[in-house]
Amino acid sequence: MTDTSSDSVIAVIVDPTGGPEGRVAAPEKGEKARSLGSDAWEELRSRPMFWISAALILLFVVMAAFPQLFTSTDPYYADLSKAREGYDVYARTIYGARASILVGILATLFTLVFGSVVGIISGYGGGWVDSVSSRIGEIFLGIPLLLGGILFIYTFPPPLDEPLVVSVMKIAFVLGILGWPSIARLMRSSVLQVKPNDYVQAARALGATPSRIIRSHILPNSLASVIVVSTINLGAYISVEATLSFLGIGLQPPAISWGIQISEASSIGLIRAAPYMLLFPSAFLSATVLAFIMLGDCVRDALDPKLR
Repeated sequence: MTDTSSDSVIAVIVDPTGGPEGRVAAPEKGEKARSLGSDAWEELRSRPMFWISAALILLFVVMAAFPQLFTSTDPYYADLSKAREGYDVYARTIYGARASILVGILATLFTLVFGSVVGIISGYGGGWVDSVSSRIGEIFLGIPLLLGGILFIYTFPPPLDEPLVVSVMKIAFVLGILGWPSIARLMRSSVLQVKPNDYVQAARALGATPSRIIRSHILPNSLASVIVVSTINLGAYISVEATLSFLGIGLQPPAISWGIQISEASSIGLIRAAPYMLLFPSAFLSATVLAFIMLGDCVRDALDPKLR
């Protein structure tokens, strides 16, 4: 009698669907538990917006790395007989992707690495380390990104003969210095949520070093939200670089970027007569920024179960 009642209780708990056997079949051999990454990938695969944004980003990255695949025209060749065109607009738009996307990628990598390190140290260390790093971050956080970039580059203008790589790295460094506090604060809050969990406390009780705990437990469970925000910020950094170049204080000719092209098209006063000079770089810039923002939204929805 006791065994029967025990089996009945087990049947209710294990097989709430009321199957004929009263029990759930044992897992098949070789079946692995699903992780957060696999669940997120399954969610992303089912979203058309993810594939659209990923295809656009891949297209623009290939365009920036191998512009010769898209045009054979020299972007620096000017045909003076075509007063309303001058340079080949399409070729300069293709080659302009390199500087604009490179600035966004480098600035995003800087903020992701530096901000994550500061956030982990602040959240895991606590105490005076947390207070000092938080106050320093608040100082930089109070400076608007675009205004800070304008002030810094206007104060330290690049020389006319500066190589393109140096100019790109300088602008990316400025944007990274001004943008890391938001990533640091996000990482700090994620670390504070993960730190009290049982598996972290168990690892500490078993004698794991702080570096091992951070590497094996804290970082993998805190990085998702930071990656999402960094993906969205990448599009913002590209638009900020275009704005700085449009104002004439970012990248300087003979460098080619979408911001420089928009500035040149606006300054010659032929927008109505030759609108394609403005529309081509503007359309490529808008599509790139939109693609990164859409990708960030898709990744955020996939990693957050509450948004599914």
